[in-house]
Amino acid sequence: MDPIRTVIVDDEPLARRRIRQLLADASGFVVEGECTNGAEAVAALSGDAAVDLVFLDVQMPDFSGLQVLQQLSAFALPLVVFVTAYDRYTLQAFEAHAVDYLLKPLDPDRFSRCLAHLRHRIRQQRAGTVPPPWEALLRTLPPAPPATPFPTQLLIKQPGRLYFVPVAQVQYLEATGNYVAVHAQGESHQLRSTLSQLERQLNAALFLRIHRSLIVNTQYIKELRPWTHGEYLLTLHDGTHLTSSRSCNESIQQFLKQFAS
Repeated sequence: MDPIRTVIVDDEPLARRRIRQLLADASGFVVEGECTNGAEAVAALSGDAAVDLVFLDVQMPDFSGLQVLQQLSAFALPLVVFVTAYDRYTLQAFEAHAVDYLLKPLDPDRFSRCLAHLRHRIRQQRAGTVPPPWEALLRTLPPAPPATPFPTQLLIKQPGRLYFVPVAQVQYLEATGNYVAVHAQGESHQLRSTLSQLERQLNAALFLRIHRSLIVNTQYIKELRPWTHGEYLLTLHDGTHLTSSRSCNESIQQFLKQFAS
């Protein structure tokens, strides 16, 4: 049988690497590409994409896995295996309409059984004996919201003046009363907003909440040192020191996991 052309869609680098490693130990599968969010998945799987199979994360920052399928409903869909860290999602719907679903962390034996089932389904599909499995599922879903791009600039309003600060230049954001101090390239700008509002707008893959009053651009982090009671001392490339809070320790650990070897 020809290789099963596979795409991996997950916003977590470790999750993508785990699937890729498990596929490398199996026969008959070739990874054609990886996507880090729903928008990339839609672009990779639309049109004439030659893909047989996609491992699709359920929960991602822009589109959910189900919303990705909605965006692709006009195209010939590959077989889809949902991957999720949460069993509270509607597993019954996955069982009824998807080829399979897998729970994180991935169990090698369970993954192997999934691949055996996929080989069988691909053989049937290539023989023309399997109908498209998605139509009933897609009819039950609400319309997918339009993609919302992350802002590339922040608008700063001052009396008699409006100006922009490029998001790529923002080192960190600091809550100060009814304002947020935007620290960028040695300057501080006052933005009338809340830190939580900005957190929802910014790319979570780049901006990390380290304290109830601090969000840092991870591209500017030079060093992290464990501090007291689960806190960290962060040093930025310009020498700025920031201290995380214990309540944000889990977010920092998730950030650090992507660099684990």
